[in-house]
Amino acid sequence: MTRIGVLSDTHGLLDKRIFEHFKDVDEIWHAGDIGSEEVLQKLREFKPTRAVFGNMDSGDVRYTLSEFYRFKVEDVNVLMTHIGGYPGHYNPWLIPMFRKALENYDDPNQRIDLFVCGHSHILKVQYDSLYKFLTMNPGAAGKQGWQPCQTLLRFSIDGSKIDNLEVIELERL
Repeated sequence: MTRIGVLSDTHGLLDKRIFEHFKDVDEIWHAGDIGSEEVLQKLREFKPTRAVFGNMDSGDVRYTLSEFYRFKVEDVNVLMTHIGGYPGHYNPWLIPMFRKALENYDDPNQRIDLFVCGHSHILKVQYDSLYKFLTMNPGAAGKQGWQPCQTLLRFSIDGSKIDNLEVIELERL
């Protein structure tokens, strides 16, 4: 079993409470708008971290990360990007990638099981029955934006099973 902590949209702020909530995870995933190389480095020093750049990232963050990141954890194929959307409202440039994954769904190395994105600052977890994957947007872990609290996700992957999903809300300081 692999325990995952997911965050997005820190915009340069790495709230110390995140470390407490992610102390027992095996990996951290950051879905973009990191804000600084320092934030990324602190996460990497704390736990193994996978990340993509967001539309507000620049400099070293943008040059060391990619816009799309496909990887596998246990038997779960993950696609992570920053600007993704949600079922029925995806960004158009993702549709060809989703269609290709669906056409190859029976190939365990080609399909997408979990789609992770950020950008909206709105926490949303929803299954997409058309493309047959779970979408996760952890909301915003930073203070920028209009959201009433900072949000994170924590869950586990056990083989092909995504389980134990927890929503973490941090009171805005």
